[in-house]
Amino acid sequence: MTRVIALQHYGCETLGALADALARAQIEWQYASLADGQQTVPDLREIEGLVVLGGPFSVYQPERYPFLRSEIEVIKRALALGKPVLGICLGSQLLASALGAKVRAAEAPEIGWLAIRLEPAARDDYLFHDLPESFITCVWHGDIFDLPPGAVSLARSITSQCQAYRYGTTAYGLLFHLEMKPEMVKACVTAFEPRLRKVGLDTEHCVAEAARHITAAAPVAERVFGRWAELVWAGAARGALP
Repeated sequence: MTRVIALQHYGCETLGALADALARAQIEWQYASLADGQQTVPDLREIEGLVVLGGPFSVYQPERYPFLRSEIEVIKRALALGKPVLGICLGSQLLASALGAKVRAAEAPEIGWLAIRLEPAARDDYLFHDLPESFITCVWHGDIFDLPPGAVSLARSITSQCQAYRYGTTAYGLLFHLEMKPEMVKACVTAFEPRLRKVGLDTEHCVAEAARHITAAAPVAERVFGRWAELVWAGAARGALP
């Protein structure tokens, strides 16, 4: 059975719409966590894809979050094996670090509903071709990164020059949260409400706007995640060849 492992960092940050896409493609998935040191990732040769989800941690603080070093090594192994990799938010930062890019604190957190604008290179990209040039989705991060060496920038926002990128043909980093569902937004706002109010976010407005923006971006999420699932199947087919 074709299978994907998702490294999860926080209970409210799930696969969301990506889980729906994997289910439609008949791809099994399971969560794994390295944060508590009690769980190890299965042999990457026995899975067909790796997803790294978001979380409230900073890649440049490995002394405080030592498990992130282990995750970077997992990402490097997946890349070496040619497995499709998808990093979301923190996951995109970990992938960028694994590829040699610098991750750093942004001048200000970028949280809420924001327009994402595709770069010209997205027109020929497997995941992003024939999508609208811009769409509104959830952004929720305090760190940004440089474009990794050898990677292709696919999207930006007003305040972040690199919101999505591709490395090779099967590794992708998405700084934004296209996977979000309304119930996930509500759960994350509840979990992180003190720090959100500290940066001045109107949490009630953020939750109230969730359904409208997520419904509008649903066709984009379905295409992007459905196409990533196709990459997983393609890799599985290659691996099955004698």
